[in-house]
Amino acid sequence: MRADAARPAIDPADLAGCVSCGLCLPHCPTYRVTGEEALSPRGRIAAMRSAVEGADIDERFIDMMQTCVQCRACETACPSGVHFGRMMEATRAALAPSQVPWWQRLAYRALGHHRLVLAATTAGGLAQRAHLVPPRVARRLAVPRLPVRQAPLRATGTDVWLFTGCVMDAWQRDAHRAVIAVLEAMGVGVALPGTGASCCGALHLHAGLTSQAAGLARRVMAALPGDSPILVDSAGCGAAIKDYGHLVGTDEARRFAARVFDVHEWAAARADRLPAPAATGTAGRVATVAVQDPCHLRHVQHAEMPVRDVLRPYVQVVEIADDGRCCGAGGSYSILQPALAGAIRDQKVEAIRATGATTVASANPGCALWLAAAGLDVRHPFEIIAGCAGLEVT
Repeated sequence: MRADAARPAIDPADLAGCVSCGLCLPHCPTYRVTGEEALSPRGRIAAMRSAVEGADIDERFIDMMQTCVQCRACETACPSGVHFGRMMEATRAALAPSQVPWWQRLAYRALGHHRLVLAATTAGGLAQRAHLVPPRVARRLAVPRLPVRQAPLRATGTDVWLFTGCVMDAWQRDAHRAVIAVLEAMGVGVALPGTGASCCGALHLHAGLTSQAAGLARRVMAALPGDSPILVDSAGCGAAIKDYGHLVGTDEARRFAARVFDVHEWAAARADRLPAPAATGTAGRVATVAVQDPCHLRHVQHAEMPVRDVLRPYVQVVEIADDGRCCGAGGSYSILQPALAGAIRDQKVEAIRATGATTVASANPGCALWLAAAGLDVRHPFEIIAGCAGLEVT
């Protein structure tokens, strides 16, 4: 056993829940592209069980755990209700002291300082315009054309909070603007949090940096006081924030998490208030849209249908014939595991192109950036709605 490795703190009852039926295998992205049992949920759970029972934690074990996308599609497929995501989080937490390098820790720490993220975005945008960033490097890292200067978001009321986050606010603020415009057209006033809500901690949790994720969760909770609903337009952030009760482990955190809604599920429950579609030919309109289900919206929040519900008044929605499989983005997975992530994306892109749709709707920034880097036209669903409704997005 490696001297710098710790045994995962997993409840044996959770491990015993897996009966090795294999129904998860077709839904696991790494198993689908490799065909290796070791890179399947069943194989990983068997390795976790062995580690908990005293087997050596070696390089093979570490590779099996680090190559998991943490999409949690296996949970949706599992007839026994195995909590694979929490077992993987516990395993990553045990491995984090030796497996999360300094540069990754530094990058994640920066996400909690939004002014620094915005400054780095501006610097990156200037470097792109000076042709200092090779396009192939930008595509590999799924970095879009970064903004150099952005107007601040505009609060419109106090009916709901909008969680704006870190990278999405820095790189895809137009999606937030579209959400605010659509909600305003619905007669809903939007409040914006302060800098304390600059990062939800999702990437930290995926990496096993649990204490840092919990610290960021407490900051987010303090930045969004009161009892107004908290709307989130990023699937990964929404899944993380809805789980603050488990992460922080207090009644306050559980009450806070109960206020959190994916913006699509909240709007779909009030679909009669959505703005009417504008006349055909309005700038920004699209006719046919393929809906890509972010894993943390479909398999964690189970809120993928509201995306379709809010889009259908405006566009023809077409389904991707791959049963909602992962695109390979996985937060920072596409950077840390580029070969596997690329192979997973290739399957997703092929399935999307088979629909014939020219536009893809994705409710998660990581998925959107990763698929756009493959040459697809990807937009946030609320950007599509705002365009089709002819709304002024400011």
